[in-house]
Amino acid sequence: MNVGRSVFSQLMDFVPGHEFRRIEPGAFYVLDRGYTDFRRLKTIDASGAFFVIRAKKGLRYARTVSHPVDKSRGINVDQTIHLAIKRSVEGYPDALRRIKFFDMEKNRAFIFLTNNFLLDAALIAELYRSRWKIELFFKWIKQHLRIKAFYGTSSNAVNTQIWIALSIFVLVAIIKKEFNIDAPLYTILQILSVTLFEKEPINQILTAATLPREIAPPVNQLNLFDF
Repeated sequence: MNVGRSVFSQLMDFVPGHEFRRIEPGAFYVLDRGYTDFRRLKTIDASGAFFVIRAKKGLRYARTVSHPVDKSRGINVDQTIHLAIKRSVEGYPDALRRIKFFDMEKNRAFIFLTNNFLLDAALIAELYRSRWKIELFFKWIKQHLRIKAFYGTSSNAVNTQIWIALSIFVLVAIIKKEFNIDAPLYTILQILSVTLFEKEPINQILTAATLPREIAPPVNQLNLFDF
């Protein structure tokens, strides 16, 4: 079971409205219900991979088997089903596993569909919970790395640019700790961005006298005289 692939590679495999670029046998693809396309899900299944996806509301299906559940772990339903709508059946004619999970922290019930019949139902729910953590990570990237545009759009180009931005952020965090600087990371990044060609040691540039300067918010067009 391969669930440890690169987060960035996983996300680059799928673009809404398009087919998967590649499917790795044994990998798990965890999707939100907005990506429901039973033909696409069947492609994952036929490739020897697994999927976990939230079921859309009003899903029409026929239950064939009900499996024992452990409600103490939040699992209320664990069923083997077949889709009931002709168009859905044409896309995915095989059996699916339907799991209803109640999240006590969020006080919400979630229904998942998967083609994996071997893993514990609670672990299937935990896989989807991990997806939320990935979403929070990418939200953090948008808020802190401020990548406004990509110079390349291939999988390798996007991965490279994101990793470069992350590396810069980590290096600045190390500088902040090394020199015991109280200013936030964003302020330090702004100071460094306008002093790239200064022939002074970093610890002198980031002195207490320099840090209180008000740093103008980033704009699309930089003005030389704002430095």
